Amino acid sequence: MSLLTIFAAFFKIGLFTIGGGLAAIPLLREELVAGGWVSGAEFIDMLAVSQSTPGPIGINMATYAGFKAASFPGSLAATAGMVAPSLIIIILIARFMRNFSDHPLVQNVLGGVRPAAIGLIAAAAWFVLSNSVLLMEHFPGTGWFELPAFTLGAVIALVYWKTKAYPVYYIVAGGLIGIFLF
Repeated sequence: MSLLTIFAAFFKIGLFTIGGGLAAIPLLREELVAGGWVSGAEFIDMLAVSQSTPGPIGINMATYAGFKAASFPGSLAATAGMVAPSLIIIILIARFMRNFSDHPLVQNVLGGVRPAAIGLIAAAAWFVLSNSVLLMEHFPGTGWFELPAFTLGAVIALVYWKTKAYPVYYIVAGGLIGIFLF
């Protein structure tokens, strides 16, 4: 796969990702799984590793996928492609927004973008839930429920809600429990 193809694929994802890395997950899944870059199981693994490593999830996933496609140069092309649209847009916004930030049209556009970002984040949450607890991708049509995964997630969420410890502790605990439970 050419570096330009890798850059273009991730530029497209970066251009339409509004709402952060979680909003990028449906676009990344469409490009990477449907495009044949990775399997569905590899995508879930990539998602788990990208969420547990430092840095933005979308960029982590782009770096991983680019490396898988074309080694180190591929990881650079994918990361640059993912970051370039945001960089360009923020430079343009910084240049022109201060003159128009209170304009009703600008406020209406931002008001329409927020629900779209929430929808993309909800789609990402459903994707993770359906592939980790409901296992819909692995058992299509059955809606098979993975009780241990649900229980682990619920217990960690409850403990986090009650104690508010540093999130890394929960990630490590979930990983260690997962080694023995799954």
